[in-house]
Amino acid sequence: MDIHHATIHTFTTRPWSIDQCIEGYARHGFGGISVWRKTVAGEDLARVRKKIADSGLQGVSLVRGGFFTGQTKEERRAAVVENCKVIDEASALGLPMVVLVCGATRGQIPSDNFLQIEQGIEGILPHAEAAGIKLAVEPLHPMYAGDRSAICSLRYANDLVELISHPLLGVAVDVYHLWWELELQEQIDRCADEGHLFAYHVCDFKADMTDTLYDRGLPGEGVANVGVIDGWVRDAGFEGTAEVEVFSRKYWAGDQDEYLKQIAENLRPFRNP
Repeated sequence: MDIHHATIHTFTTRPWSIDQCIEGYARHGFGGISVWRKTVAGEDLARVRKKIADSGLQGVSLVRGGFFTGQTKEERRAAVVENCKVIDEASALGLPMVVLVCGATRGQIPSDNFLQIEQGIEGILPHAEAAGIKLAVEPLHPMYAGDRSAICSLRYANDLVELISHPLLGVAVDVYHLWWELELQEQIDRCADEGHLFAYHVCDFKADMTDTLYDRGLPGEGVANVGVIDGWVRDAGFEGTAEVEVFSRKYWAGDQDEYLKQIAENLRPFRNP
């Protein structure tokens, strides 16, 4: 892959400030940036928007909204209010999409979580519509189903998005979370055929990981057969950018410029859009 077709999530280079991220990604030749809210907390969003535009990077998404579930109506209403704020931040940054990690509340059965997620998304869609911001549901690996997201397969994400059926609502396919699904190619095709494949995130799943959140691998370092899945995504007709989203204490502890060089090297076997 020509890395101009690749995007880096700012949490991938967690030690860097937003200014360092923008300057570093552009310097190394990457084409896009997806901004994590943590990276821009307290920043002047208009200034950040201008800096991204001036760098030549494509702003891809704001990460993350979601977490719609809760045991009380007050909690669920607060989640809707917070997600409307996320949409406003995306608009202020000039980012066309918000990624949703949908949430799960301990003690609730998965079907209740699913229903609350559906209701939460429906509650923010008018705000997204007014702002012209797309929403991408990101299904997570089942190991997070109890407290991070009840949407824990691409099948469930497709079911949810088709149920709500709104042109601004789609799916973010993340290899780390979905590599294990027996019907993954079929579900990727289903997602793309319905026009719902909005985003594509890459990293690798290490069988010997020391931390389920902060020990992801670069493509090729794990068991996810990332190159095969990349082919399925491209064969399904996805023409967007490959977004590198790696959470790794190992890589955060090192030189971030060398880290970006390694990312570029590991992406080379991938196809261009």
